[in-house]
Amino acid sequence: LVVYGLAVFKPLYYSKARGMRILTAGRNGRAEIEEFQRDNPVMYIQKKINLGGRDLGVVFLGGKYLTTYARCNQGAWNTTIESGGKYQHYKPSQGIIDLAHRAQEPFGLDFTCVDVVECEDGPVIFEVSAFGGFRGIQETSELDPARLYVDYVLEKVAKQ
Repeated sequence: LVVYGLAVFKPLYYSKARGMRILTAGRNGRAEIEEFQRDNPVMYIQKKINLGGRDLGVVFLGGKYLTTYARCNQGAWNTTIESGGKYQHYKPSQGIIDLAHRAQEPFGLDFTCVDVVECEDGPVIFEVSAFGGFRGIQETSELDPARLYVDYVLEKVAKQ
């Protein structure tokens, strides 16, 4: 197996880039994959792209847009807070909001964060999280995500 370019190997379940690994180009690709697979029998691979120093968390509650924050890297290959990244307030274009909305819609999740990166060729979605975190929202907006989520759940239960 020859890997061309860079790829990011991810365990099936991970958070904050823990367990992720960059696979480098070259003929030792099979050995690197087999080594990763020993601890991660189910994994996925993602093309490594230039993040431009940040990616976005586009947040939805009940399928409705709530807010967006940026995760900005501090010298690491990724933007996670675990790797020294910092949250910043971010106002995305309507196009990014619409794209993220379409990405999360099929899952019917109550509270989610769509990870988006703005590339030279346009925005790219990395993933739709089953449950978005509160910290980025708390640090970059006036919103109280826990309160909003509780209110949402109580309203949903009251309708049943």
